[in-house]
Amino acid sequence: MNRADATSGQGGAPVAMVLRCVTALLGGYAASAGAAALVARVLPIARVEATSWAMILSFLFYACVALWAFHEQRLLRVCILILGIAVVTIGLALLLGVRP
Repeated sequence: MNRADATSGQGGAPVAMVLRCVTALLGGYAASAGAAALVARVLPIARVEATSWAMILSFLFYACVALWAFHEQRLLRVCILILGIAVVTIGLALLLGVRP
């Protein structure tokens, strides 16, 4: 087998994997932090309990997002969805402000 045949079509694979890892790590963190802030803001229980539950759920959410980022075949979809979730949740949390 020729070396050119073995590597054809794989030139962008390392770059795509790095982008997928960065999106899963940093984008997943931003999305889970935004979701935690939003959930803590909208839960109708005491502030301390709402914050605790939001943080507990954010670990589950982060794990699911990271696993999905490596399961999905299309990198563009991964980037758009994860970063979109991060922007929307952080924006809503900022829009709602602090709890009274």
